[in-house]
Amino acid sequence: MPLKTHLDDEPTLNLTAMLDVMFLLIIFFVLGTRFVDDERKIGLRVPEVVDRGALTAAPARKEVNVYRDGTITLDRQAVDLEQLTVRLAAARRQYGDLGVLVRGDARGAFQNVASVLAACKRAGIHELGITVRALPPGEDATAARQPLRR
Repeated sequence: MPLKTHLDDEPTLNLTAMLDVMFLLIIFFVLGTRFVDDERKIGLRVPEVVDRGALTAAPARKEVNVYRDGTITLDRQAVDLEQLTVRLAAARRQYGDLGVLVRGDARGAFQNVASVLAACKRAGIHELGITVRALPPGEDATAARQPLRR
């Protein structure tokens, strides 16, 4: 049976990689603070403002409904295409990122919805959404188009 005649070396930690990273971080921060000091020495005083947040809250998205008979409502008020364009353009002047949600009747003519989308484009609206309803799995799209019976 062989006997152990020598002692095992104690395990050691190799800290070389960690020291390299630490030296690089020190160099980075020393150079970074030097550039900040150079910027402070520029003889320029920048204007100061008080940050109080937005002057007004962002408005809710406008809702345009297009009914089967071609009737158009903007926020539950009946309008025609010209009035829709004028009102959306006025609202967009107040808030540039105004969003519009267009909801069309599934049984109505798509041309009515397309006309509303064109009116939104003329008003300068870029944030447009169209509402659709997802069918449950296994339901046929033609069955969903059948008129509701009570």
